[in-house]
Amino acid sequence: MDWEELHSNLPSLMTFLTVARLGRFTAAADSLGINHATVSRRINALEKITGQRLLLRSPAGWEITTEGRQVFEIAEEIEHSLAKLVSEQTDAAVTGTVRIGAPEAFTGHIAVPALAHMQDHHPGLDLELFTSTQRARRNRSGLDLEIVVGKPQVPRSWEHPLLQYHLKLYATPEYLKHHRTPARLADLKDHRLNYYVEAILLVQDLDAALAKLPHMRTGISSTNVYAHLTATLEGAGIGLLPDFMAEPHPGLVSVLETEFSYAATFWAVVRQESQRNPAVATVYQALQDYAEKLHSHREGPTVM
Repeated sequence: MDWEELHSNLPSLMTFLTVARLGRFTAAADSLGINHATVSRRINALEKITGQRLLLRSPAGWEITTEGRQVFEIAEEIEHSLAKLVSEQTDAAVTGTVRIGAPEAFTGHIAVPALAHMQDHHPGLDLELFTSTQRARRNRSGLDLEIVVGKPQVPRSWEHPLLQYHLKLYATPEYLKHHRTPARLADLKDHRLNYYVEAILLVQDLDAALAKLPHMRTGISSTNVYAHLTATLEGAGIGLLPDFMAEPHPGLVSVLETEFSYAATFWAVVRQESQRNPAVATVYQALQDYAEKLHSHREGPTVM
């Protein structure tokens, strides 16, 4: 076994660790925000380095071989070391200004509560939040940390999946009573949809979710997700909403949940020039910790 090459192949090790834990390539691909072929390629690369089979297929999914157990333990040690490094960076008080760009839903439901608590421990840290739902910019954006929907493609940056959630259909019971509850997806053509303005929707994953639905009449379209939520609560139509936003509202019920649910992922993007900034590391860790807390309290968003 080439130990030096094994330790240097971090993406493949972390992919193997995820497959070993989840038992399926597809689940690992969804968790990591990559495709099935990339998972397979990384596992094959590890097996080539070790000269051993690391995983075997079983009726329950992929299981670790005896040789794979040793590699699994190495991968866990590296994961723990990385987590400890980030923790040590964030334990000390940090100062400065961190500029964060994120979609409205992430900002309001995750970033603000997470960072408000974090700022109590780091009073010298100033935070600036810029809300927009768009792709990560390939050129320098002036932001230290960006949160985007879908895997970004940004040169010279660190990218990591942060939180998976689901876009689902919601409506009020009163709306459904007066407009008939759709029994199948085809019935949606008789309803209005509250969602983004389609002509200027630039985020591929959000556009892909819309493409999974039959054509619907326009309800209240907006560039702001909170407008979608309010329009749906006011009975303006059926809303295509993030589950973590809609489910806390007792006035909304899920529509056609067994037929439609679109998984999307928030990704964190840190530019090369910000990667060694302790303040940025502190902010990212606060967001990661809050995402884990959110996941532990409810089923829905999945921590990466």
